[in-house]
Amino acid sequence: MTPFAACPPPAFSPAMRKFVPLYALALLASVLAVAGLAGWGQALYPASAGPGVLPPAAAAPAADLAGRLHQPLTLLLLQMIVVIVAARLLGRLFRRIGQPAVIGEIFAGILLGPSLLGLLWPQALAFLFPPTALAPLQLLSQIGVLLFMFAVGLEVDLGELRRQARSALLISHASMVLPFLLGMGLALAAYPLLATPGVPFHAFALFLGIAMSITAFPVLARILEERRMVHTPVGRLALACAAIGDASAWCLLAVVVALAHASGLGAAGLSTALALLFVLGLHLLVKPLLQRLFGATLAADRGGTSGLALALVLLLACSAFTEAIGIHALFGAFLAGTAMPAGAAFRAPLRERLNGFSAVGLLPLFFALTGLRTQIGLLQGAQDWLLCGLIVVVAVAGKLGGTLLAARLTGSAWREAFTLGALMNTRGLVELIVLNVGYDLGILSARVFTMLVIMALLTTCITGPLLSLAQRRRGALAGTEVVSGQ
Repeated sequence: MTPFAACPPPAFSPAMRKFVPLYALALLASVLAVAGLAGWGQALYPASAGPGVLPPAAAAPAADLAGRLHQPLTLLLLQMIVVIVAARLLGRLFRRIGQPAVIGEIFAGILLGPSLLGLLWPQALAFLFPPTALAPLQLLSQIGVLLFMFAVGLEVDLGELRRQARSALLISHASMVLPFLLGMGLALAAYPLLATPGVPFHAFALFLGIAMSITAFPVLARILEERRMVHTPVGRLALACAAIGDASAWCLLAVVVALAHASGLGAAGLSTALALLFVLGLHLLVKPLLQRLFGATLAADRGGTSGLALALVLLLACSAFTEAIGIHALFGAFLAGTAMPAGAAFRAPLRERLNGFSAVGLLPLFFALTGLRTQIGLLQGAQDWLLCGLIVVVAVAGKLGGTLLAARLTGSAWREAFTLGALMNTRGLVELIVLNVGYDLGILSARVFTMLVIMALLTTCITGPLLSLAQRRRGALAGTEVVSGQ
């Protein structure tokens, strides 16, 4: 006997047999009533009939499927589906080969741009990402980046920074100063070759210096978690250095953006002064007030609706203020995160909720937008690739060398100093955010933007192998000590 024979169709109960015809009659009566009322109304008001009464979109919807798919909302939904799926697949693939998932997501964005999809299937690129339909994608990606920067601010532990202030301050700033100076030195030679016409040298050089000196605090934290190094001395010091470095880099970026936006040094000085007053007011007045008024409530709320509402209001207000005074909204989002009431019981759940939404739904849109701007085909000839290689070498040598020397001066052993240098060389997503700011301001051309994106990816990808090299060296030294001890 087949399984289907063992399961006869269910018999209708007497109540159901009475209900079905009554329901059918009621439905038929409703349809007839609607038709009768419509006909009656048409007979009473015949002048209302005629062509052109309804709006064109309602009277004549797109006749073909391609036209319907290019409606703004439909196209945005299609873009989100393609980008999120590609980001998840590439993220899993890169995690399997020992790289952070975010690197795979960044590669997914680049593959969806002209560097691969536009090369292999230009019709698909033109269909999915037409230049006239990128504005909604860009706005959503910016919201995602604001949420991400807010979450980065939430991760900054000011107490831990104070405990390791001396070593972390010296190492983080040394790891910024050397690559910054090397980047400005590189700008002396690269300015006539790479700068956009009309961009002053100081803006190009300062931005190239910032691009060389960035460390991606969130990516570094994920690498430490994956390798179980968060609670080791070198892991805690690396987190402190990266947090100080990120805060310093954002302050420096704010100054450069103010210089780029302002019409003169006076306007740039005013924007910078307003930003400093904003930082002081936020941490000396707003943060203690929030802690006093909402601290107990938020700790009990554990990232619920009250904490989320407060976080979003503060995030939006700070971002709007810094954007209004000529400093980028990202700076306000980062500061809003650092100003939230302290306490892991509140911050950790809130960070998880924000990251869960922005990292999966919105940040991949930012990667796709970055990929659309990255055109590897613009690098033509040996000169371009030599310049790109020189940028990578300068970035690695500056970060690794500056961190290693400063760590040695503060008493770290060579292996710990090298480990710190490898970690501080991580750039990842934070670097892409900075590069997109420079691109939007017109400071970076498409060609140099592509070179710096390649640098960001390569320097982040080599972090894992450099850490493995340091750990193997440690194991070799430990084995030598055991043998000699025997």
